[in-house]
Amino acid sequence: MFVGSVSDNFDERIEQKIFHAEIVVDNEKVAAETKAYQKIPQILSFVDEQGEDKMKQEIESNYRQIKIDIVNIIESEME
Repeated sequence: MFVGSVSDNFDERIEQKIFHAEIVVDNEKVAAETKAYQKIPQILSFVDEQGEDKMKQEIESNYRQIKIDIVNIIESEME
């Protein structure tokens, strides 16, 4: 069962709009659809030559570089 309260539009508040409903899921249809899913191909691997996953380090490095780039852009625009 699902019970809730909603508003039609973000800027148009309705004091009380209540509903009572049941979410019906066709499990067989969902299972068939799931079987047809194709695996997403791997585009980039973060595993180095020693077999260590370096994804976290790469993300941290990219994050730091973006922060440096932003500071450089701000400094050059403030001149």
